[in-house]
Amino acid sequence: MKFKQILAMVVISATTTLVTLMGYKKFAADDSYVYKSGSNDSGKVPVNYAGFNGASGVNAGIDFIPAASAAIPATVHIKTKTNRTASNNLPKRSPFGDMFDLDLDDFFGDRSRSLPQMASGSGAVISEDGYIVTNNHVIDGADDINVTLSNKRSFKAKLVGADPSSDIAVLKIEAKGLPFMLYGNSDDVKIGQWVLAVGYPLNLEATVTAGIISAKGRTLEINRRQSSTPVESFMQTDAAVNPGNSGGPLVTTDGKLIGINSAIASPTGAYAGYSFTIPVNIVKKIIADLMKHGTVQRAYLGIQYPRENLSDEVKAREGIKDDEGGVFVIEVPKDGAAFAAGIKKGDVITKINGVAVISGAEMVGQIATYRPGDKINISYVREGKEVTTPVTLRNSTGTMEIVRTSVLDKLGAELQTVTKEQAKELGISGGVAIRSISGRGLMSKVRVQEGFVILKANNQAINSIEDFRKVLDGASSVKVEGIYPGYEGVYNFVLNLSSGN
Repeated sequence: MKFKQILAMVVISATTTLVTLMGYKKFAADDSYVYKSGSNDSGKVPVNYAGFNGASGVNAGIDFIPAASAAIPATVHIKTKTNRTASNNLPKRSPFGDMFDLDLDDFFGDRSRSLPQMASGSGAVISEDGYIVTNNHVIDGADDINVTLSNKRSFKAKLVGADPSSDIAVLKIEAKGLPFMLYGNSDDVKIGQWVLAVGYPLNLEATVTAGIISAKGRTLEINRRQSSTPVESFMQTDAAVNPGNSGGPLVTTDGKLIGINSAIASPTGAYAGYSFTIPVNIVKKIIADLMKHGTVQRAYLGIQYPRENLSDEVKAREGIKDDEGGVFVIEVPKDGAAFAAGIKKGDVITKINGVAVISGAEMVGQIATYRPGDKINISYVREGKEVTTPVTLRNSTGTMEIVRTSVLDKLGAELQTVTKEQAKELGISGGVAIRSISGRGLMSKVRVQEGFVILKANNQAINSIEDFRKVLDGASSVKVEGIYPGYEGVYNFVLNLSSGN
């Protein structure tokens, strides 16, 4: 009797197990059961998952070691020293509007003092013979630039060229057989792609952080601090970047350089989750221009476009559909490339040489990879139809000529010819105003401040920027005379053009 009871219990257990396994097999094999029991009732795979291969886990199939091993030896630590000369022999403040707004020390005579400043950043070696790319803001105004490799070898670097508009600078050290970065293609970078940021943050040794590409085509207006013609089309990443990372490389998991780290978004000045990188396709073009021509050959499409997204009201008024995307053309100057190609106000630019653009920043980023004279294809929507037309890009003057380095570029200052109205108010016949002074250039090394109005150079009257350029050309030194609006007296300083000091 006992044996029969035990046998019955075994049979019942075995039957229950068999039924359970059969039921699991039936339902587990039916994919629709999973969808129907969740929130996606249709059972269809969303289109944005079309390329998803089902890999799971934070590190699924990814090894960062080879990329880090390739990038660290080609990433350098840059240290700079800047000798500032502070002088309080200048007027304190000018009441002549915002254009000439000053904030200077009181007039106490010529009492100058040297104020050396130290700073550091990172850079990426791009050739075995010692060319290095970094940010302009890392070396801006530096009197001494020193580069230290990951193996502790140190070199004194010279500045080959810099472009404040894109925040790119090229340095050169005298070395051979250096490890260097291989270029990738930033147009191929995808949102969600793993990347590594390499650099020397907070004066630490070489440091590698990992993250993903969070967005593309970002603009921060941060380069406007150092240029009146900023070029911004940043890639955004969540790889940790801190002060000192500036100028360092952003690389893919196969070790290719896809960008130069430039900025962070932070309420504190330290990393807060977002960093911004200059795409390598822009970097490559800037480097080539600086090395070949000494200045950037910047191409312009020749349109005006909104800096921000258009409101629904404007879209309705202009007949723009939400699904069109692209860059709305506000105005087309007659001396520009777009006008010559037949592009009109109201067109919506959607592609540059086949690459889709949905924002002004993306369009600027694409145009920044070309030079005046380059022929590209522009796709735009007009009256609901997409049209593609060839466009020959032009420079800022409306021509396709190569722009040569000017003696004015040495000044490191933004100049503006004084208008007739301003001249009348100042009681002068004409002049050239110093709108801004960067940390790099001759103007940063003499006792002059923003707002100064140049009246004479080497005793010749200056009524325009061209007048000033003619005096500077071929001169070894120039005595500059002028005024600070709102204050009596004439002030002067000497520009030593031959030594660059």
